[in-house]
Amino acid sequence: QVQLQESGPGLVKPSQTLSLTCTVSGGSITTGAYGWNWIRQPPGKGLEWIGYITYRENRAYSPSLNSRTSISRDTSKNQFTLQLTSVTPEDTAVYYCAGVPLSRIAAFMSDPTKTWGYWGQGTQVTVSS
Repeated sequence: QVQLQESGPGLVKPSQTLSLTCTVSGGSITTGAYGWNWIRQPPGKGLEWIGYITYRENRAYSPSLNSRTSISRDTSKNQFTLQLTSVTPEDTAVYYCAGVPLSRIAAFMSDPTKTWGYWGQGTQVTVSS
């Protein structure tokens, strides 16, 4: 069974860089046709897709966040990482990582739902001074 676990600081100051890591167990991020995604849910709002990195290291980012987002991976640790620069209080959210089959990725990008793939439990990140 594939399991994902998010980790990182729960509090980030405005203008700083948010950095989160997703550790994957029970499967490899370099095999199988999967996209490894970051998603967030601001308080009182729906799920928002942020971006993904594939098993072949292709990447895609949300147009609204593209200029501030970077997703990388460490294959030796079976981890992938999100960096979001120049954060503001509007970036406060629960952040999730998820592995989704590439056959479903197009639909997932526009409507990220927990119906598909493997999800972490989520981690709260608050942007505040």
